[in-house]
Amino acid sequence: MTARLNLFGNPDATAAKALTRFGAASRTILTESALPAATRQLVLLRASQINGDAYATDVWTKNAAAAGESATRLHLVAAWRESTVFTDAERAALELTEQGTRIAHAAGGVGDPAWTDAAEHYEEDQLRDLVVLIALVNATNRMSVIVRQPGGAYEPGRLAGAAG
Repeated sequence: MTARLNLFGNPDATAAKALTRFGAASRTILTESALPAATRQLVLLRASQINGDAYATDVWTKNAAAAGESATRLHLVAAWRESTVFTDAERAALELTEQGTRIAHAAGGVGDPAWTDAAEHYEEDQLRDLVVLIALVNATNRMSVIVRQPGGAYEPGRLAGAAG
């Protein structure tokens, strides 16, 4: 399988320039966020799984494993509600991620209980970072799915500052 389109194919194109700036914003959240690294990794992976983004699921799984995340936790992200390996704070972040990713499926968007639970575990700056991280990963997932970016060939650490 090959991608339909290389979004960076022409570095002088408007889209490539915009994506470069978008990438810089994403790296800032990934490297400077006050959110725990494990939480960032779980959020990135779960949103990518929900969105069916094989490339991002490959990237975030491999980067998390390379950063020391356990295989057990990585395998159970898709079934986090039925698992015992996540903290209450991580569960709150995963719930917010799921509701923020599945907005079209929920008439009311992100529910108050999910927001309240996240707010009990994270300070305001961390919540801001969490909201932006969820939005950014959803945007990149959608681009990747549209162009059918294949997963499987990613080598850990290839993306500078990727969720470590």
